[in-house]
Amino acid sequence: MESFARPAGNVTGFSLIEPSVIGKLLEMLKKFAPGISRVGMVYNPDNPIAATYVRSFEAIATQFSVQPVSLPIHNLTDVERSIASLASQPNAGVLFPPDLTIVPIRTEISALLVRHRIPGIFTYSIFAAAGGLASYGADILAMFRSSAAYVDRILRGEKPAELPIQLPTVYRFVINLRTAKSLGLELHPQLLATADEVIE
Repeated sequence: MESFARPAGNVTGFSLIEPSVIGKLLEMLKKFAPGISRVGMVYNPDNPIAATYVRSFEAIATQFSVQPVSLPIHNLTDVERSIASLASQPNAGVLFPPDLTIVPIRTEISALLVRHRIPGIFTYSIFAAAGGLASYGADILAMFRSSAAYVDRILRGEKPAELPIQLPTVYRFVINLRTAKSLGLELHPQLLATADEVIE
């Protein structure tokens, strides 16, 4: 692949990989809990893109006055151990970059964070629906709708190499107000007003 703008060959499409989202997750997390000073990032090191997210996380953490803590995991047992370790010191928060490893255990992870009273933010909205405090990430449904237009263009004869790879342009911010109350967080009305969806 030459570049996202000119992928060449038979490659094109839509990508959810956007390392800059890590900075936005940290920014949002600090709005929920301004006093946090240590933030863990849960990720599967076997995910090829994980190293990119880790570098982005470590580079941006100082701008938000937080100590970055890498929390590599492979399963729920690893997540439980990592969250317990993070909770052993005060003023902790946690963020979760995109990773399919954690999707099947989202309900358990959300309950774990409430039990340890750690605010966490995710990239997939299904986590907020499963009891997570909040999510901020690409609108996957919007990307699927856009991809249909690409399929149509290719079927009509356009070459994939001439269609740029698209990065996310539409993001969704979801807050679970019930979870915020369970964590003892008082959310500013302005923060609630910026959400695309508030789960009560």
